[in-house]
Amino acid sequence: MSLKLQSDYYDKLDNRFYTITKPSTVSNPVLVLFNSTLASELGMELADLDMKAEIFSGNYIDDSWTPISQAYSGHQFGYFTRLGDGRAVLLGEWKDKNGYLWDIQLKGSGRNAYSRGGDGRATIGSMIREYIISEAMHGLGIPTTRSLAVVQTENKVRREVVKTGGILTRVASSHIRAGTFQYAYEVGGIGLVKQLADYAINRHYPHLDGSKDRYLNFLDEFTKRQAKLISLWMSKGFIHGVMNTDNMTISGETIDYGPCAFMDYYNPDEVFSSIDTMGRYRYSNQPKIGIWNITRLLELFVEIIDSNEEKSIAKLSEIIKSFNEYFSYYYSMLMRSKLGLVKEFKGDLKLIEELLQFMYANNLDFTNTFRILSQNNYKNEEVFKHINFLSFEKKWMERLEKEESNIEKAQKIMKNHNPQIIPRNHLVEKAIREVEDKGDYSFVRIFMELLKSPFDYSKKIPEGFLKPMDLDEKVNYKTYCGT
Repeated sequence: MSLKLQSDYYDKLDNRFYTITKPSTVSNPVLVLFNSTLASELGMELADLDMKAEIFSGNYIDDSWTPISQAYSGHQFGYFTRLGDGRAVLLGEWKDKNGYLWDIQLKGSGRNAYSRGGDGRATIGSMIREYIISEAMHGLGIPTTRSLAVVQTENKVRREVVKTGGILTRVASSHIRAGTFQYAYEVGGIGLVKQLADYAINRHYPHLDGSKDRYLNFLDEFTKRQAKLISLWMSKGFIHGVMNTDNMTISGETIDYGPCAFMDYYNPDEVFSSIDTMGRYRYSNQPKIGIWNITRLLELFVEIIDSNEEKSIAKLSEIIKSFNEYFSYYYSMLMRSKLGLVKEFKGDLKLIEELLQFMYANNLDFTNTFRILSQNNYKNEEVFKHINFLSFEKKWMERLEKEESNIEKAQKIMKNHNPQIIPRNHLVEKAIREVEDKGDYSFVRIFMELLKSPFDYSKKIPEGFLKPMDLDEKVNYKTYCGT
């Protein structure tokens, strides 16, 4: 059995965009997680277990493949630097039954030209983390890179302590980032930016091919996708943690699950990332960082959009302004849906903010508050007898009447937008500990099965998967890059 991959696209770009790289071989690879659902969606038939371990560890490279590591740059916490796939290899592109291309990438595959002194490896724990959260994001309906497989190796990886090695197979619409365009401008100017833009339009925005103002329209649609993506994060309490320009994909998919986390207790200034000491990427600041990142991309196109610099800047400035409109539209719609509201009325965001402020003042869990409100027995909960909640509830009921709805109708809508279960931080950590300390994957598999259908209220979720982290534990909890 071999995986039929092609390399007819990205590696036909200027060779400064990549370096041909073979993964480093590993000792005794064992396939510990395989996403058969994703494999089926992609139309992959991979029955040979031993061969899967060889392929997804990088030990087997078919003669027809041209594996590469991609170059890119990026603003990390506001500071520009040259980067690249320091621990990843793109094996090639898989074409599904609909003719759509998917990147098949190994993460943790060893040193390459972009490793910058690092070992290019990954710990099994960090790869388990990405597998869990990326697939949970998919279950929540948030555009994301996907995880196809995790291989455990006997190779040891030195971080703060020596740990067992792991390799993740990541599937993505592509791995082109805003930072890839920054790299193109840095090494080749507008010529290389245009070449990459043509490639990105062809792959992700083919309806724009041949259209007038195609580059301007491309940037506008990219901005719209980012606004929608960030509003989806916010509506589910997700904090990315490293919103650098190299982690903003042109496809509009979430990428990089290192220091990310889902909020338990609602706090607009919540930060979990150990490296975000100034709170740059805190929960409430994510829309602002979205604009900042998009601006860094748009400024590369000033010479391309119009030969008159003043006119070009004016056109690009309109796109930057449009982010707020797009974000406001998506965020308002998503948050209304969490309260079972369909139509738009003046004052909706104020109503939503009143509930969020109540949650913040009372240390309420973000996901559980909306989950409980989505069910008929929410009035039995002591916290919902609080005078401030009763004030909110009265306005909420009046608002439902405006669109000729009621709480029963609203709760049917709410259950489609308020998940029962999310990949809570302490549960992700438990899954990692079980693997690292005992080599036991049973908890990971149980957890993943529950995360597949987070909106299915007919499914009974064990109580232990619903509880937030204890407040005392949360005070010192941090997430890490794992690199």
